[in-house]
Amino acid sequence: MNDDTIVPVVRLTDLRRTFHQAGVAIEVLRGIHLEIQPGEIVALLGPSGSGKSTMLQAIGLLEGGFAGRIEIAGIDASALSGDARTALRRSHLGFVYQFHHLLPDFTATENVMLAGLVAGHAKAEATRRARDLLEALGLGHRLDHRPSQLSGGEQQRVAVARALANRPALVLADEPTGNLDEATAERVFEEFVTLVRGLGSSALIATHNERLAFRMDRVLRLHEGVLE
Repeated sequence: MNDDTIVPVVRLTDLRRTFHQAGVAIEVLRGIHLEIQPGEIVALLGPSGSGKSTMLQAIGLLEGGFAGRIEIAGIDASALSGDARTALRRSHLGFVYQFHHLLPDFTATENVMLAGLVAGHAKAEATRRARDLLEALGLGHRLDHRPSQLSGGEQQRVAVARALANRPALVLADEPTGNLDEATAERVFEEFVTLVRGLGSSALIATHNERLAFRMDRVLRLHEGVLE
């Protein structure tokens, strides 16, 4: 009999993170349990200091020090070496931050194609993919512009394209429109979600914007390190 069980793109089991300051233990994440299914777009709400960024860093395999289990596409990340975790991150995850973190000396196309080159794709393929994504985001006329020549919304669109360059199973977005005015944030959000859905990817989006959050498939709240 075939096993048709759908494997979550991410599964967290009793995820915990404790920091120590001046001899005091501070529990930032307190036993998080979570599953995100393929194609699901999930909002993560919570005030500043609630642990949203820490939780995204854990799922993104960006730092250690966590207790519990993190599975990406059914793979137990805690059982992997550092190099294997890096490979898993590159092949399955994409990242969008509040600030775009683009390389200032590179064009929009080059900023996006670098993600493909790092993942081992041929230059021609990475370039084509970068241009296709940027054109889908309305930046076909800005392909050869550097970040300093782009507006804030355009820079964030480049960051979105970069996150999607390798067709990730899961995109992690930390306040991706938090640095934009309301009208621009609306446009970037719509384009971002449309592209993610078109790829069949999943997304976990940390935001303070409840209006945008409730347009996603599911809304989670993180309060004092506990997921509600």
